[in-house]
Formats: sequence, structure tokens, C-alpha cells
Amino acid sequence: MSVNLSKGQQVSLTKDDGGSLTVVRMGLGWQAAPRKGFLAKLMAKEIDLDASAVLFAQGEPVDVVFFQKLASDDGSVRHTGDNLTGGAGQGGDDEVILVDLRKVPSHVDRIVFTVNSFTGQTFEQVEQAFCRLVDENGGAELARYTLTGGGPHTAQIMAKVYRDGDGWRMAAIGAPAAGRTFQDLLPVIADHL
Repeated sequence: MSVNLSKGQQVSLTKDDGGSLTVVRMGLGWQAAPRKGFLAKLMAKEIDLDASAVLFAQGEPVDVVFFQKLASDDGSVRHTGDNLTGGAGQGGDDEVILVDLRKVPSHVDRIVFTVNSFTGQTFEQVEQAFCRLVDENGGAELARYTLTGGGPHTAQIMAKVYRDGDGWRMAAIGAPAAGRTFQDLLPVIADHL
């Protein structure tokens, strides 16, 4: 059963039967907001949102996965590829990052997922943006965080997955930010670790 997360809400990543999840998929989806007026439609360009995963150890970034680096150094986190326009899945995932929780090195204690408007449009021009966490082995959606309200920002720190004892938890962050790439967000991410 999926949980619709609100900003700041957390959810355990333990299966209903008490077992641990092994591989999770962080899916990102979005569509361009409808443009009004003839000139707006004529001058419109595609919106390229990019999903990134920044791996942290004791508050320091140690690795990253994004459209130019599709796998973490240890192979535990993989990006399936860049989507330049969104909306391809009609509500499905446009970009996907897979995390094999069993293979995440023990020193990595947090993985933060971000979304950036690489083409520079603000989230006022994006609609139906979401990130969701799916049990990759069974296909069940575990949690979904929906970006509502748009806003004049070009990036969002969406969520984090972090160690909790022997297991993992997910927390919705939903913090607006400014930047075209994950590098621009590193100072802001530090506030949400």
C-alpha cells in the first residue's frame, strides 16, 4: 500500500512481512504546464528536469549519480538515463534511479534525491511532478511525494533515504532551491541531512 507523503513526513522501508527491501526505484515524473496564449505556445521550449542521487557519509558527499554519471562507483545506485522532455510516461516515471540497498557501502548513511530544471524553467511551468519509491522486486509503490504549487524555483530537494538501525527509511523533504545541476544544490542539501 502506497503512502502519499507530505513535506517532512517519513516512512519505513521495511516490508509488511517484516523483511527488508533489497532494491528500490526512485521514479521522477513531470509534464509541462499548458501554455496560454499564442505567443507563449509558439515560444515554448521543452522542459528538461533531471533526477540526481547524492550519496553522503557523515554529512559529506562521497558519490553522485546523475545524467552524466549513470552509476555510483560501487554500482549500488544506477540512473537509467536522461529524459529531455518529461511526460513520456503519461503519469509514469520519466527518469528512474535504482538503489540496491544491500550493496550500498556501509559508510554511506544517506542518499538525497534532487530534481533540477536543466533548461532553466521554473516549477511554475511544470505540473504533475512527483517522485515515488517502488519496491523493484515486487513492483509495489511504497511512497509518493507530489510536488504541488509550482513556484519560482528551478530545483527541488525531493526526498532522502537514510539508514535507521539495520534498515532504511524515506523522508519527503520538498525544499525549493535554485540551480540547474545537483552541484548548485550541495549547500542547500546540507540543511536537510
